[in-house]
This record gives sequence, structure tokens and C-alpha cells, in this order.
Amino acid sequence: MTNGLFMQNPVELSHFAIGGYNIGVKQQRSKELGAFIMNKNMSIVGVPMDLGADRRGVDMGPSAIRYAGVVARLEKMGFHIEDRGDIFVTRPHHFTETENHKYLDEVVEANEKLADVVSDIMTAGRFPLVLGGDHSIALGTIAGVAKHVKNLGVIWFDAHGDLNTGETSPSGNIHGMPLAASLGFGHQRLTNIGGFAPKLKPENVVIIGARDLDQGERDLIKRIGMKVFTMHEIDKLGMARVMDEAIAHVSKNTDGVHLSLDLDGLDPHDAPGVGTPVIGGISYREGHVSLEMLADADILCSAEFVEVNPILDRENMTARVAVALMSSVFGDKLL
Repeated sequence: MTNGLFMQNPVELSHFAIGGYNIGVKQQRSKELGAFIMNKNMSIVGVPMDLGADRRGVDMGPSAIRYAGVVARLEKMGFHIEDRGDIFVTRPHHFTETENHKYLDEVVEANEKLADVVSDIMTAGRFPLVLGGDHSIALGTIAGVAKHVKNLGVIWFDAHGDLNTGETSPSGNIHGMPLAASLGFGHQRLTNIGGFAPKLKPENVVIIGARDLDQGERDLIKRIGMKVFTMHEIDKLGMARVMDEAIAHVSKNTDGVHLSLDLDGLDPHDAPGVGTPVIGGISYREGHVSLEMLADADILCSAEFVEVNPILDRENMTARVAVALMSSVFGDKLL
């Protein structure tokens, strides 16, 4: 994209082959690069959003993850943590729906705030880690990151595609639309969060762990040629090969990669506290292997962990799993 609204202070990477896949490597040609890729200076922001899912409880996800010890865990790993608290999410007085988009005004308002905060974090040369909240918050996270990273890659761990629009969504829940909107498909108020569209190119996105796709999502995936590794591919090929291919795919012609991880991508046995569980998901160990490989690739410029719902959880198990996965993706090693 050459549109001036697409980026601020763009970061560029060159690529080389390691272990069978291409990964981005740090280049001195950009002063900002060291600040973006796996930065030890990290800012956490929570988004207590449940309106995108239209289900109470997931708004307590940021608190549950903090209670599970995310700050202490990352500080022990050597990160310098700044916790910016939570984005304020307006509570509606009554149910609203606009063209099959539930709570559209409130979701847009919160994501515009989040986009500004994430952009501010990156302007300050820090790594943004966003805690959800339902997956509709990816609208704001990606908008904020894409203002700084010209060709943004995305790895989307999720049981679902989140590729619906108002025309295709069976429920009208916006947490099923953020990836489509970030690609420029859907309601203009969602696609234009942050003041520009699109944020992503289909060829720079990989979905991992999908096992519940609506017909409209399947049609869009085929039409735009997006790379999707369903649970069928993970079972057939193994997680290591899937991650090799996924990392190669999102590293090619991108300037940094955003991780958007929905805890329902894991099997409900390992992550029970989610609003839309689907059996037959990624195992706890497969989740760690995938994120350890992503850490070794050293391509992340931002991350978000979403859909932790402590009301549906057992003894904060899912929040603790989220913190453990964060430690893996940010480089924690046994030896």
C-alpha cells in the first residue's frame, strides 16, 4: 500500500532461510525496528469488551489474566512492563443492533480508543500486548499497529474464521467479523477504524486451528485465497510443519507480524473458559510448540490474547493457560 494513511514510520525487513522457512531479520536501515520486534519494553493494555460477543463474563478477561500473574511472569523473563490499565468500554442502556451488527456504536467507540492507545505505545518504541475481552478488539489492535507497520502479517489462532460481515453473520456478533473488517470487508464503520482501510492484505494472513467456519466465511476464504490451516491439516501434517509453513507465509514480503490468539483455538479440555468452545482443538502442548517456534522466528511486533471468560472457567485455568502461552511466545525456555 502506498496510501499515506496506511502507515507511519514504516519498518522494513529483509528475509533469509533458517530451518526450512524464511524469517524476518533485523536491519539497521530502520531505527524503529529494534523497538518493534520482540521488544523487551512492553506495554500492556486491557479491553474489558463483551459487546462483540453479546455474552457477559469475557469483559473480565483482562482482570483474570492479570490475576494469573502475567506481569510477574514477563518481568521474571526480563521484560520491562508498563501496564496502562483498561480501555473504557461504554455500557449501553439497552440492546442495539444496526444492520445485523450488535452494539455497533459501542464496539466502534472502544476500538477507536484502542487503536489510538496501541499507536501511542508503538510511537513510544514499545511492544503492545493487548488483553481481551472478546475478539472484536482485534479491530483496534490491528488498526493501531498497521499505522506503523507498512505490510503487516497476521497469525490468527482461532477455532473460527472471524471473517463474517453483516451480510453473512448468523448472529450479528461483531467478534465474528474483525478479520474480515481488517481486510476491508464489511460495514464501513468497522473497516475504517483508525481512519484508513484496509489494514491487511489476504496474502499476509494465516489462520491456524480453524474448525468452525460459517458458509459466508468459507466463500470469502476461497474468493481471496487466504491461507488457512484447519485442524485437519494440523492432525495430518503435525503442528511443527504447520508452523514452518505459516511462519514462511507471513514472513514473506511483510515488515512485522501481529499475533491474534483466541483461547478457543485450544481444545476446551485445556481452555474451558471461553464463550464459543469447539471440541477437537489445538492441545496445550501443540499450543506451546507453535508459539515457541514463533518466538524463535523473532518476527512479532505486537500481540493480543482474547476471549478468556472467567465465569465459564475452572479456577482461572484458562487465564493461567494464556499466561503460560505468553511466556512461550515471548521466549521462555526450559534450558
